[in-house]
Amino acid sequence: MKTYKRKNSLKSKIASTSLRLNIILGIICVLFLLLIGQLAYLQLIYGGRFQTEVQKTDKKIVCNNVPRGVMYDSKGRILVGNKANNAITYTKNSNLTTAKIYDISEKLSKYIRLNDETPTKHQLFDYYLANSKNALKINRQLPRNQRYDEHGDALDDHIVYQNTLKYLRSKKLVFSKRQKTAALIFNKISGAYTLSTIYIKNKHITGKELTLVGENLSELPGVGIGTDWSRDYPNGESIKSIIGSVSSEKAGLPNTNLQYYLSQGYSRNDRVGTSYLEEKYEPLLKGTKSKSQVISKHKSDSIDQTKTIYKGESGASLILTINSKYQKKVDKALKTVYNEAQRAGATRYSSGAYAVAMNPKTGALLAITGLMHNTKNNKIVDNALGVINQAYVMGSVVKGAMVSGGLLNNVITPANNTLPDVPIYLPATPVKKSVYPIGTFGALNAPTALEVSSNIYMMQLALRWLHAKYVPKSYISVPKNAFTILRRNFAMFGLGQKTGIDLPGESHGITGRSFDKNGNILSGSVLDLSYGNYDAYTPIQLVQYISTIANGGYRMKPYLVQSIGKTDPHNNKISILYNTKPKVQMCVPYKKDQLDVIKKGLYQVVHGTNGWGTGRFLKKEKPAIAGKTGTAETFFFDPEHPGNIHAPEVINATFVGYAPADNPKIAVAVVFPGLNPNLEGTFTLQVAKAMFNNYFKMYK
Repeated sequence: MKTYKRKNSLKSKIASTSLRLNIILGIICVLFLLLIGQLAYLQLIYGGRFQTEVQKTDKKIVCNNVPRGVMYDSKGRILVGNKANNAITYTKNSNLTTAKIYDISEKLSKYIRLNDETPTKHQLFDYYLANSKNALKINRQLPRNQRYDEHGDALDDHIVYQNTLKYLRSKKLVFSKRQKTAALIFNKISGAYTLSTIYIKNKHITGKELTLVGENLSELPGVGIGTDWSRDYPNGESIKSIIGSVSSEKAGLPNTNLQYYLSQGYSRNDRVGTSYLEEKYEPLLKGTKSKSQVISKHKSDSIDQTKTIYKGESGASLILTINSKYQKKVDKALKTVYNEAQRAGATRYSSGAYAVAMNPKTGALLAITGLMHNTKNNKIVDNALGVINQAYVMGSVVKGAMVSGGLLNNVITPANNTLPDVPIYLPATPVKKSVYPIGTFGALNAPTALEVSSNIYMMQLALRWLHAKYVPKSYISVPKNAFTILRRNFAMFGLGQKTGIDLPGESHGITGRSFDKNGNILSGSVLDLSYGNYDAYTPIQLVQYISTIANGGYRMKPYLVQSIGKTDPHNNKISILYNTKPKVQMCVPYKKDQLDVIKKGLYQVVHGTNGWGTGRFLKKEKPAIAGKTGTAETFFFDPEHPGNIHAPEVINATFVGYAPADNPKIAVAVVFPGLNPNLEGTFTLQVAKAMFNNYFKMYK
């Protein structure tokens, strides 16, 4: 009986266990079926969505710069071109973390050095703290009150970071050359725009650096080897101040025109022309950027594919009116003569010297050069730009315009232009006379007055022109509009007016005061204006003025850009798209006999027989030259002591002329401001002589 009960009990237990196992197995099967069902559901219903998410890519159009346009001289020689430089580049992806930037910077710094740049302390500290170990260590060292406020709450991350930087400044951390390079790389990558390509190094890259980077690109995601372009001046930099400058990648867009450039599709780090021809013709020179489609996997730190959509087009070419060989000769002549003036002791207070040559029939500039002299340290630098933006009292060179005004307004006539050579005596004022002794001439006609450079003649002409009332030593009265009348006449020839040259930054000159503080017209200054010793003009205005007389009365607009075209990169040939057409700004209404009076006088300046002639130095030159010298009395202006009543007396020596005298092909203006009055010499005439001789040797 006992045995039977034991057997039944065992069977019961086995049955019970089996049941439990079946239940558990059933539950597992059900759960498994539910899981399979759910997976099937997700696969069927959301599978496409998940697959898309996994395969999701970022696509963006990236624009890249192209070479700027080339500038040529009138004979097709390159004045400014582009030099291709090897470059280490980086294209920044959208999912780049600080840790990844640090890693790339560390690796890349093993292969290159940025010796031309020096990181700031801030850049070094940013790089140092990008290492999480360094950041944690410094954070632990930071005093508690620099991490938490008085309530024990953590301070803002920005505040903590600034406190960390202050703390680091107190620590004397030493960085190796490699670490300094890494810091610079870190800074460049951190500051780059997403999916933009920047230059890590684009100057002085060694072959070894290129090789090392190229061999290790697989461990440097985003890093590449490319080409950068820099401006090159194969025919010298003497007119670089006229050509202008281009901003660096680091400088980027100038702040003054930032919004304009951004609205035109520029990036902040784009290079643009910042001055003169580079700035004036920026829309043409910049070219059209290439376009590439950059593709990267979602949440990836590398770029998987770059596809060129548009290869871009290099900038337009500019063909200038200047012949580079002639330009160099004019440069050399000006520097040689100015050095001679220095050795003679004539330039102690001189601000420099300027020379410009122009085709009087078209306005095309043939040469433009200048020197700027620092009177403090005696250094001399090229300053061709001074031809358009430096204004001086020019003296007697403008007398041709004064006599022209007298003829055009019938104050004098071609048949009757003799005036008494009697000095002007004003109350409480030194006598106003010419350089030669009083009484040398009883009277002068217009051509002879130009030949001997008579100040008296110009003042007597002004008195008659203005219908002034004059009693020697006691009284003079001129109309209120006297300055206006004379200045309008000078303006016909471009004096005191912007010429409109195709360069930004041109000055209109300096106009002297017309009235005193009580509203009384400055009568004596009216007379000074008549012989060129009052208002200030620029050298470019002088050459426009003398060209107007040389060509028969047509005031031509000066220009530097002869043509605009496109350069074929394969054969370097230029296809002309546009030619500048000479522009007449004003026609001076000369009658032939009136113009003959002026031209006769300017010819006699050089070829006359009077002992007081001023241009005899050029008499033997062939072809024959006509022109006018000038000497303006003034004072040395020191910007640091503008009100100095004891400023030294100086003179501005000038010359304007043209040749051949009977059929002008070239007109020149030469200005030597601030010379020693006792050492004027023939400096302007020497430069003019070289300019004429070199021109006709080249164009026989």
